[in-house]
Order: sequence, then C-alpha cells, then structure tokens
Amino acid sequence: MDRQTHRTTLTVTALALLPLAAACGTEKAGDTGRGGDSAEPRSPLTGVHWTVDSVTVDGTTHKAPAAARVHIDDSGRAQGNYGCNHFSARASIDGDRIRFSDAASTEMGCDDLNFEEHLARTLLDDTLRAKAADGHLTLTTGSGDTVRLTEEKDAPLYGTRWTVTGLGSGETSQSLPSGTEGRAHLTFDDKTGKVTGSVGCNRVTARATVGDGTITLGTPSTTRRMCDASLMELEKRLLGLFDSKVDYRLDHRSLTLTSANGESVSTNADM
Repeated sequence: MDRQTHRTTLTVTALALLPLAAACGTEKAGDTGRGGDSAEPRSPLTGVHWTVDSVTVDGTTHKAPAAARVHIDDSGRAQGNYGCNHFSARASIDGDRIRFSDAASTEMGCDDLNFEEHLARTLLDDTLRAKAADGHLTLTTGSGDTVRLTEEKDAPLYGTRWTVTGLGSGETSQSLPSGTEGRAHLTFDDKTGKVTGSVGCNRVTARATVGDGTITLGTPSTTRRMCDASLMELEKRLLGLFDSKVDYRLDHRSLTLTSANGESVSTNADM
C-alpha cells in the first residue's frame, strides 16, 4: 500500500521515559547519560518505548489498538503510531512538559480511525502535563483529557517468538511474498541451544550458538510438506540462513538476522 506523508504541528507535554535499552547482539546500552563527566544527564523523558493504553476525551475513555505507541530518543526525535498511522516529530522537553514540532504522519486508510483521531487531537493540545510512576505514564491536557501509557519492555532473544516481517538484500528491503504474512517464526532456546519454528511451510529445528553479535545456525531439520509457491519461496530464503554464521541485531522488539552475503531477515516479537 502506498503511503503518503503530510506535515502538521503537534504540541504536547510528556514526562519521563526511562533510558533506552538499545541492543546490538546481547550487549545492552549503558544506563548513564551521554558520556563524560561534563555531559548533561539523560532526560528521564527519553529512551522508553511506551504503548498507549487509552485516551480519554470529554469524559469518555477509548481503548487503544495494539499498534499505538510512542518513543522519544536522546536526540529529541519522536516516533510512534496513532493506532493505524505512523508519526514522527521533533520533541523539545522542559521538565514535565514536551513540545512536538515538525510532525509528519502516514495517511493509510484503516477500518477504524476513530481512536487515532482522538489521540492525535489530544496530542495537538497546547500543553500536556506528564506524570510517570511504576512504568506508567499519564499525559493530561489543560481541559482534563488524558492519554495513559505503559512502558513496553525489551523482548529477550531467548524464549521470544520472532515472527518474520520482511526480507532484505544489501541496502534493499523487501516485503514478504503475498499470502505469507505471519506464517514464519523462530524461537531461540538457551537451555537446549536450539532454534525452532516455521520457515513458512515446514517446521524447522537446528542448533543455534549465540556469540558476540552473531548466531551460528546449524544444519536445519525440517518437515517435508509442499505448499503454495509463495510459501516455498519464503522458505527457501529463510533456509539460506542456516549452515552458516549470521550477524544479529536486537533492538527493543525487533530482531534482524544478516548473512555473510548481505541477505537479511527482519522479525518482530509477538505481542
């Protein structure tokens, strides 16, 4: 689906987001500020991935769809999803207030845009006050409307069901073959040292030895079903990662596996 962006200006105020635990391989980023004794401490507003729980407008509470979320990085770049459409903006933070500017969002047609219209309208309020406690964040407008959010933890490499969402070759990203969405997934087990799951059509099991930013995938053992051409195409691409050492990048709830020849597989943690 083609996506177009439009520009608008948002004014919001949020509160503290805890430090981002960005990860590459199994290494986690530190919890300190930007480095050096003279560096300013990291704002508690930045670095946390928040999922939106609900928005209350004129006394009526609207439950958020699973996709609704907000994240602000240390450079003041905000990204998120209203529930259907993605948005980005610049974020200027002053204590328990934040101002979003230079905002843009996609314009995808979705079945129900009611929630995101309420959310976007609330975030457009001139000033939002924020209160964060125990992994929860509440943003309140001057008129009393509220957005409630919960901190979303990073997904661990082990034990997470990683659903394949995209393919890549070098700098080129590709969508999955039509009709294969949600069919392929992998789960790594640190106790058995194996990876199991589905490569689209067939089940797969293999040794998986995790190193510093790499995973050595052993010879795959699969079932022998035949499926539609699109599933078999996806399966062929995924099986190409096995019997080799791949680089991996773990970032919050996304995992990317990249082979020595630049072929890559993007996955997301199941919610």
